[in-house]
Amino acid sequence: MRRNAQFGIIVLLTGLSMACTQPIQPASSGTSRFGVVAPDLQARLAKWRRVEMPFDASGLTENQRKVVGKLVDACRYVDDIFWRQSDPDALELYLSLRDKKDPDDVALRRFLMINGSRFDLLNDNKPFVGTLPMPPGHWLYPLDLTRAEVDAYIKNHPGVKRDIYSPYTVVQHEDGALASIPYNVAYKPYLEKAAADLRDAAALTSDKAFAKFLTARAEALLNDNYYPSDVLWLELKDPKIDVIFAPYETYLDGLLGVKTSYGAAVLIRNEAESKKFALFQKYIPMIQRDLPLPAADLPSLQGHATPMEVVDSPFRAGDLRHGYQAVADNLPNDPRIHQAMGTKKIFFKNFMDARVNYVMLPLVKHLMEPKQAAQVTGEGYLAMVVMHEISHGLGPAYSQVGNKKVSIREALGPIYSPLEEAKADVVGMYGLKWLVDHHALPESSLDEAYASYVGGIFRTVRFGVGEAHGKAEIMEFNYLSEQKAVTWNAAAGRFTIDYLRLPGAVKKLAQELLEIEAMGDRSRAEALFNRYDNMPSDLQSALAKISDVPVDIEPVFSFPENVQ
Repeated sequence: MRRNAQFGIIVLLTGLSMACTQPIQPASSGTSRFGVVAPDLQARLAKWRRVEMPFDASGLTENQRKVVGKLVDACRYVDDIFWRQSDPDALELYLSLRDKKDPDDVALRRFLMINGSRFDLLNDNKPFVGTLPMPPGHWLYPLDLTRAEVDAYIKNHPGVKRDIYSPYTVVQHEDGALASIPYNVAYKPYLEKAAADLRDAAALTSDKAFAKFLTARAEALLNDNYYPSDVLWLELKDPKIDVIFAPYETYLDGLLGVKTSYGAAVLIRNEAESKKFALFQKYIPMIQRDLPLPAADLPSLQGHATPMEVVDSPFRAGDLRHGYQAVADNLPNDPRIHQAMGTKKIFFKNFMDARVNYVMLPLVKHLMEPKQAAQVTGEGYLAMVVMHEISHGLGPAYSQVGNKKVSIREALGPIYSPLEEAKADVVGMYGLKWLVDHHALPESSLDEAYASYVGGIFRTVRFGVGEAHGKAEIMEFNYLSEQKAVTWNAAAGRFTIDYLRLPGAVKKLAQELLEIEAMGDRSRAEALFNRYDNMPSDLQSALAKISDVPVDIEPVFSFPENVQ
């Protein structure tokens, strides 16, 4: 089976390589071999604000700059892999447009880069080239494979479940069977080059702990065992240069909800801002203890590592580059790491500043009652984001399904990603209230956080329900509206927050989401989202009137991206 699996993936990669040499019609003709290109690309591009993300090397030594250069080189290979996981046909089209000068070709190439595929994130992942619907598992599975077929196959072949459900395998049809090809085999040419760059960076850096991590992470790329290097990553002590570099997130997998996609980011530490988070770190174990869930479902976080870094990111790749532009991350996602050690919280200051200035503040002026819109601040939004990322590490570590402890991802399947994003939002707001109640934060800061939270919902739901964060926050908005914590003032044409009702609604929803994760209750999760996944007419109408505010940013880096 191992030899057959390797042969299958070699054929797959060879086919993709050959496909990239086939001529296609230019996009300026309105069609490609994939079908008709959407005629309104300029209007779609207008929803993305181009923002320069320069590399400020003024605080780095010459040697540190060389380390950054090697890490950027390694990240480019991550992007090569991500395209092949997301939509290799879109990569073929993107590469064919490299030297085109026609404005329509340039627009199409830019929009392909924004989405990392032919599927428009802001239009519920509908294709903007051709008519092929987005495969639920992208190219991590056979395009026509259904979950029912996977379940039936595993029922008849229980021994393959572990490999099929592995976060690090590509599933293929092979001689009438389902074969699982390890990532380190499927993407070997790119991983070997990335690993070599990480080793070169390790040889250059004077930070011995960081060098040890980079060497271990290079090894992990080639054997898909990330646990040892994840431990070393969490043990880093305030590194000046850091990196995210792994297949961590499962946003591409709408079939089983377990396959990871590769993502990477080079990180330059902002020392002054990072020091401000000592307050939050101190109280994490106590917030965990006081969550609205039975103590048996809440593992103690006392003594766990909770490093927090505020960074500027001069280069990102893979799932951190395309589509939704994250302003923070909470990693690793391995529940074994969560239970044994904790997680690292990373806040991308240059991306957060761009989001607040170009999207959030202009948006709330249109949608919220003026006094409450004025309470949406960069500080309030930062506090909300900090608690969101902390809350990814709060709650149960596993689901208790019958007599077994099961990964929450596996128990909930594709609904896991939106539910986990909602949990982080809502438990984060619950945690902020806890900090105020325990005099760790001033009471005056709470309304700013609440206003920034609701303002953040308005920003995110513009992504539509096809994206995990958008799906999460339209559910939250509808739930809060049902609880009368957020209401529409038709006369004023604005939304209003009831600051007295909001804390109770947040606690109630937090309990619901935490219970679902603790029990691994997929049907309950699906029922919750089915009930609250519609866009209310008043919100839809209000958003439709806003055309001059971008939906998100499009980063422009100092380093060329050079996807191959």
